[in-house]
Amino acid sequence: MESKLVESELKVMDVLWKEGDSTAKHISDVMTARYGWNINTTYTLIKRCIKKGAVERIEPNFICHALIPLEQVQELETNELLNKVFDGSIDKLFASLLSQQNLSEKQIKRLKQMVEDLGDKTK
Repeated sequence: MESKLVESELKVMDVLWKEGDSTAKHISDVMTARYGWNINTTYTLIKRCIKKGAVERIEPNFICHALIPLEQVQELETNELLNKVFDGSIDKLFASLLSQQNLSEKQIKRLKQMVEDLGDKTK
């Protein structure tokens, strides 16, 4: 990917991540329904995603295919947030998230299991 995707481009990508390869027309219909965007706005954003190397255009019918997985973008965004707001400290990020949430017992148990599994991997 050539450069970071902005929020509006991520909305276009979200359709591809959730629904798979889609025509530009379908993406436009979804964006109109969700956000009231007109077709030109959506097509402009799709073209930006293509230029950035996030989407591939397949003919015929202007089929859009995501070239980057959601997980890659999540990792980039998380790292940016971590470095920008939490001085690169995972501990600070984790503490901030936990202090602001009312977690259920199930969520707490799942988080504990994730930390234990991570510990097992480092041994």
